[in-house]
Amino acid sequence: MLDGVGIGAAPDARAYGDEETNTLGNTAKKVGGLQLPTMGKLGLGNIAKIEGVPAGKGTEGSFGKMREVSKGKDSTTGHWEISGIILEKDFPYYPKGFPKSVIDKFCSLTGCKEVLGNKAASGTEIIAELGKEHERTGYPIVYTSADSVFQIAANESIIPLEQLYKICTIARYDVMINEHAVGRVIARPFVGTKGNYKRTSNRRDFSLLPPGTTMLDILYDNSIPTIGIGKIDDLFAGKSLSEKIHTTSNTDGIEQTISWAKKIKCGFIFTNLVDFDAMYGHRQDAKGMQEALEYFDEELPRILDTLSGNDLLILTADHGNDPTDKSTDHSREYVPLLMFAPNGKRNVNIGIRETFADLGKTIVNYFGFEGKELSGNSFLHLIV
Repeated sequence: MLDGVGIGAAPDARAYGDEETNTLGNTAKKVGGLQLPTMGKLGLGNIAKIEGVPAGKGTEGSFGKMREVSKGKDSTTGHWEISGIILEKDFPYYPKGFPKSVIDKFCSLTGCKEVLGNKAASGTEIIAELGKEHERTGYPIVYTSADSVFQIAANESIIPLEQLYKICTIARYDVMINEHAVGRVIARPFVGTKGNYKRTSNRRDFSLLPPGTTMLDILYDNSIPTIGIGKIDDLFAGKSLSEKIHTTSNTDGIEQTISWAKKIKCGFIFTNLVDFDAMYGHRQDAKGMQEALEYFDEELPRILDTLSGNDLLILTADHGNDPTDKSTDHSREYVPLLMFAPNGKRNVNIGIRETFADLGKTIVNYFGFEGKELSGNSFLHLIV
C-alpha cells in the first residue's frame, strides 16, 4: 500500500474540491518527470500519463486503476473498502473544531484541565503555533483536518508516550463514539523546542473496529497467516492479524516486507508505506514525494526477488494526497493497481475497477476462498 499515491481525480472528486488533483501526474509535472523504471515495467505508465514513465507495449505485470465507492477519502475508509467493506455513511467531520460537549467530556475523562487548539489545522503548523504554550501549560494540542480525525499532539518530554496513548484510547472508546465516532483518533507526538519542533515516528492511529467481515477475517479464520506491517494494525484495530509490526519509515516497511516474505511460505503480507502521505503529501513536498517514489522503485526489485511460483505482489493505494494542490489534506482520486506473479499473466489491462473492494475479493479468491461476505468482484481470473 503506497499510502496517498493517487493517479488522477475520481469521477466524484468535484464534491470534495479535488477535481484537479493527481498525485502521481502532478508530482511528475512539478519536478520535471519521475524515474520509475521498475513500476514502469509492471505497467504504471499504461494506467495514466505520467511524465518520465512511458507506456510500454509489453509490460511484465497486470495493471489498472480503482475508484472508491465509500464516502470520504480517509485511510480507514480506503483500507476498509479494499478489505471488502463499502461504507454507505461517511464519518463525521469538524471543520470548525469539536463541540464544547466533546471537549468537556474529553477533559473530564482524561484529567486534562484544558486543551489547546480545537480547530482544523495542519499538524506541523499547529505544533509550531502552540508548541510553546503546550510546554508552559502541559495541555494537549487537540485538532482535526479535512479528514474525520481527532488528533492529539504532545511533546514527548511534556506528555510521555504511554500517557499520550492512554488519553488517545480514552478519546477513542469513551469520547468519540456514537454520533461523534470519527474514523480515527491519532496520537501525534513530537520533540524539540520552539522553532525546531519535529514530529516523531511514534504516531499511533486508533480506529474503530471494522463494521463487517473483512478479507483479513476470512484469511485469519482459515489459518492463513496475516502479517500487518506499518499502520495496518491501527487501521483494523488489531483485528484478525497474526503479526503486528509497526514501522518507523518507508525504509523500515520495505525491509520488514522483504524479511517476512522470506520467512513465511504461505500467507498474506499487508504493508502500508506511510511516508508518501505523512511526510510529503500532507506537507506539500513534491520533491520529497519524487524522492520517496524513486527510492521505492529502486528497492522494488528486492521485493520482486522474494517471489516465486504462484506468489503474487500487488501495489496500490488507499487515496490520493497531491503535494501540488492547494490543500494539505487527502485527495479523492483513483488509485493505481499493479500486479505481478512469476507464474501469472503478462501485459494484462484490467481496466477501471468500480470499487476498491474488487481487490479484497480477488485476494481471498487467490487463497481459495469464495468470500461471499465481501463486496466487490474478483478479477483473479484475469491475472493468474
